[in-house]
Amino acid sequence: MTKWSLLALCVMVVRSACAEATLNALFDDHAVLQRDMPVNVWGRADKGDTVTVAFAGQTKTAKAADDGSWLITLDAMRASTIGRMLTVTSANGKRQSTIADVVVGDVWICSGQSNMDFTPGAYHNALDPKPYDEKEFDFPLLRQFHLVNDPSMRPETDVKVHRGNGTSEESAAWLRCTPTTGHRFTAVGLYFGRKLLMETGVPIGLIKTAWNGTRIEPWISPTGLAAVPELPPVSALPAEYASDGGYPSTWHCLYNGKIHPLVRYGIKGAIWYQGESNGDEGDTYLQKLRALIGGWRTAWGRDDFPFYLVQLAGRFRSTDDPAGGDGWAKIRMAQFKALAIPHTGMAVAMDLADVRDPGDIHPKNKRDVGERLALWALAKDYGKKDLVHSGPLYKGMKIESGKIRILFDSVGSGLTVGTKKGFAPVVKEPQGTLRRFAIAGEDKKWVWAEAVIEGTTVVVSSPKVPEPVAVRYAYAMSGDDCNLYNNEGLPASPFRTDEWGN
Repeated sequence: MTKWSLLALCVMVVRSACAEATLNALFDDHAVLQRDMPVNVWGRADKGDTVTVAFAGQTKTAKAADDGSWLITLDAMRASTIGRMLTVTSANGKRQSTIADVVVGDVWICSGQSNMDFTPGAYHNALDPKPYDEKEFDFPLLRQFHLVNDPSMRPETDVKVHRGNGTSEESAAWLRCTPTTGHRFTAVGLYFGRKLLMETGVPIGLIKTAWNGTRIEPWISPTGLAAVPELPPVSALPAEYASDGGYPSTWHCLYNGKIHPLVRYGIKGAIWYQGESNGDEGDTYLQKLRALIGGWRTAWGRDDFPFYLVQLAGRFRSTDDPAGGDGWAKIRMAQFKALAIPHTGMAVAMDLADVRDPGDIHPKNKRDVGERLALWALAKDYGKKDLVHSGPLYKGMKIESGKIRILFDSVGSGLTVGTKKGFAPVVKEPQGTLRRFAIAGEDKKWVWAEAVIEGTTVVVSSPKVPEPVAVRYAYAMSGDDCNLYNNEGLPASPFRTDEWGN
């Protein structure tokens, strides 16, 4: 060995001996820690090294395991808007690393496919003639951590580090929402978190872990799948994940790579916008949602954390057949039925399709989507019990002398006919005509029906169906003319009273 090789080896040994304790990439400047529950902090150090974490008046110590991993749990803390230092010290206080501006608030997982992944800048000008105003994103207590796309065939424990080149793909860093960074956030998450922050003053952290074009199956955990007997077990998985048109499609691979690395991090709940890639599935998609939600809750050890999803928006490619059932009609019903899962909610987006681009599956109005999700959270998780948080939801029906009376939950202060255009509030039309209601008798032949608001109900009839037994509303791909709202401006969910052919 040459003297230079020996010198290099010595330098490596010295550096190894002096390696400082490192934090998992989730812990970086501007991080948001979850309030009101014990907070895990973890990373790596030398085997057996003593590691100390200090934050907000707490000091906790642990020893690194044989593989160098360490985890320290801080006591639960109240929300705090004050950015403080979190310090990690090892080797008798001689080596120290620090992250700055750490706040305590609520952390929300933002997951799904492209409609969750897309950022706000691409959509604003398509709906609003005014220039894009970045000042509306000056909310430094709203912060985002963006996971890179990294599928895996085994559960990962570490968040992959990829700081990118300053583009929207940057990960392993918390971003404060400012006029120069807001365009890099998930648009749905930004408007969701902004409304929560404005209404409560609690710092909001968003963990963006979405991938455009993906089906639901890769996001489901093995535990979640095993808990739903209606779904067949996955008997054998390939050594590598398979792709469908360039998007990972193998069961569990996105859960392993983009959800499992987060499960030790405290969260408030999750918002989910996905379904387009699962096409026209019906109750099978409902069972997959049950597996997804149950599996995530099991992973976090919390069977009650809130899970709020977006019902797929309307799309201007439909049929004039009153029976409907085309396109995403069935998957919207599956999403509606998922409300039976405890601690879930659903933002209806049927009225938000883009009339100027009828082929686009991405409604440009992400503001209403995010804010409708936020209404559920404010009502269910932030103590605003009297807040009208949903549009009308089908509850039941009564057959009355050749007519069918539809009963609803979430009618707010009353039902109305309304029109929604762009970002503008819903315009009530008290003398307007309800559309997209269909009715059928025992022969299962559907016809377009007359629908009239009576108090908190809608009465549906047609002279062509003297003995009706079933009603459908907006049960089609298209949502361009469905117009039932409550007075608070929230749209009714599409529904069907029958289960024919389901």
